[in-house]
Amino acid sequence: MRFKKIIKISIGVIIFFTLPSLLLYGFVYFKYNEELPTGLQGDKADALAYKMLNALDYEAFENTDYIEWTFKKRRHYKWYKNENNCDVHWKDYKVNINLKDASLNKAYVHGFIIEGDVGEELIEKAVKYFKNDSFWLVAPYNVFDEGAERRLVKNQGLLVTYKEENAKTQNSYLWLLDEEGKPNAVKMWTPLLPINGLEASWTDWIITESGAQLPTNHRFIFSNLGIQNLKTSL
Repeated sequence: MRFKKIIKISIGVIIFFTLPSLLLYGFVYFKYNEELPTGLQGDKADALAYKMLNALDYEAFENTDYIEWTFKKRRHYKWYKNENNCDVHWKDYKVNINLKDASLNKAYVHGFIIEGDVGEELIEKAVKYFKNDSFWLVAPYNVFDEGAERRLVKNQGLLVTYKEENAKTQNSYLWLLDEEGKPNAVKMWTPLLPINGLEASWTDWIITESGAQLPTNHRFIFSNLGIQNLKTSL
């Protein structure tokens, strides 16, 4: 009898904590889930991409050598663009990642270099952090990256798809633009998200010291993705 009582209590606790999450997921799924739209590749799609880059002053971004920022008050970055090098800081850790030569990556704890499995785990985590957090900072500038496919989606915007190297998975982003061509939101189709077509705002822009235009916050579902301590230089 006591064992059955424990089982019942355990099941009740699980339901208590999981049911609200399942209900919330169901609500978000049916409200926001969208199929990936279709669009046309070609000169018109590229022209819209160039219009977006011109609205953002792409030349100023390209000439920016150094970008520093904090993402969600958790991770801090010092990115030396021209050197393809970035320092990633969180908690007591610092990882220097080389974006061209992974063999040069180094991990530190309290200023002491860490090697072996622990060092590799920290490096892997830092690279993952950088890919995610830099997306929320500079993604619109990457529409002509190698492997990117651009499509014009009628009455919606610019759809950009990136296929992972040596992989079948792909990430697609639909940029919603204002009349000048500046992004004000993005919809996302990526294996990292459980729901297709989720939308995030892209409106809190500032003109930084180097002239590059960068966002300082994104509204995403029920949360804000804040970017603090943003600094740039030529």
